[in-house]
Amino acid sequence: MSRHATIAIVGRPNVGKSTLFNRLVGKRLALVDDQPGVTRDRREGDGKLLGLEFRIVDTAGFEDQDAATLPGRMRVQTEKAVREADAALFMIDGRAGVTPLDEEIARWLRSEDTPIILLVNKAEGKQGENGLMESYSLGFDNPIALSAEHGEGVVDLFDALRPIVEGYGAEGAETLPLADGEEDEDAPLGPMKLAIVGRPNAGKSTLINRMIGEDRLITGPEAGITRDSIRVDWQWEKDGEVHEIQLFDTAGMRKRAKVVDKLEKLSVADALHAVDFAEVVVLLLDATKGLEAQDLRIADKVLQEGRALIVALNKWDIAEDPSALFNGVRTALDDGLSQVKGVPVLSISGATGKGIDTLVRVAFEQREIWTNRVSTARLNRWFEGAITANPPPAPGGKRIKLRYITQARTRPPTFVVFGSRTDALPGSYERYLVNGMRKELGFQGVPVRLNFRNSRNPYDE
Repeated sequence: MSRHATIAIVGRPNVGKSTLFNRLVGKRLALVDDQPGVTRDRREGDGKLLGLEFRIVDTAGFEDQDAATLPGRMRVQTEKAVREADAALFMIDGRAGVTPLDEEIARWLRSEDTPIILLVNKAEGKQGENGLMESYSLGFDNPIALSAEHGEGVVDLFDALRPIVEGYGAEGAETLPLADGEEDEDAPLGPMKLAIVGRPNAGKSTLINRMIGEDRLITGPEAGITRDSIRVDWQWEKDGEVHEIQLFDTAGMRKRAKVVDKLEKLSVADALHAVDFAEVVVLLLDATKGLEAQDLRIADKVLQEGRALIVALNKWDIAEDPSALFNGVRTALDDGLSQVKGVPVLSISGATGKGIDTLVRVAFEQREIWTNRVSTARLNRWFEGAITANPPPAPGGKRIKLRYITQARTRPPTFVVFGSRTDALPGSYERYLVNGMRKELGFQGVPVRLNFRNSRNPYDE
């Protein structure tokens, strides 16, 4: 099958690159804000424009900074995106006109082999027209007047992209992740959707870079580098088999009381959206700091969303007294996450790669449990034995009758118990049933949802 053309969007900060990216993918995937420098990592999506289909890459704003600084590391990622692309959209701000940084970016782009299409964004109005005329000085043919926010100029953009995109073919576009809507649980399992979450500076981006074997995501000592939830496609090879995985890097999640900046709120919301979309979520802990209350809050949020959870102790290579640390975390999780017993706890190192194969293997095992469906016959044999061994209580002297159970869905495993007076059943008995299902039916370590319904009595009236 022919591959899609890859188109990168490049320009200085705050010219509207992410706004155009969102328009082309048809969803608000990239974070957009008035302040410059919102985008840091490369973000990829499936773009569509008047029937053309292509891969679109949003990049960080290009800044002239030392490569050791955060803006410098962002620039390195932007340069790599342009070199790997089949064409680049160089965007300037028509209202601001051509700036010295625009001229520097233009000089760099002219030295590259990637075809360049010049876009003058915010070109509506007389001020934008002046910027359009100035853009000819950058040395690129036929600049396109555009309004990424309002969709003006897309026909001209279509005409410029068409020969590039059609040269590669555009059949078979892959569905973009983070789409809204229920997942079809009967559909065959595709690539495993694995999200990495945790507090800031736990090493999430470093771990993903080590997994895929390249510096795909920006890392550094600064906390809170990652803002968008970034998807990275990866193939994990084990025992001669290739397994497809979609990795999601997310922004660090601090205590809600500390999140006051608007942009950080958007970043945390985007991270939670990635959790909603994931199948398995890895909660990454900093082994040098241990388990904190915020880690338990994040874990609880993941389980409330019904996702399979793995807890990974990162930076294990530099942890002090690792045995005591591991046992302490295991005990604290058992106490703090009493609703789900047996959540896997692993020790890893994103810096050295220790434990990564084990982490991925356990993630596939947990997804298999999370998607497991038990036959109705086996389920009710277990159910009859459970209520025989420990019959439901009789509050107020009135018996509670539980008649049968059925599995309503998977992802997460969800069951419905039918009976009479089920609304009077105490929570302790519900926990007894769930714990029995985990032990006897193999749902250890994943959230299990149990609902109760009263069978209709025809003589009620």
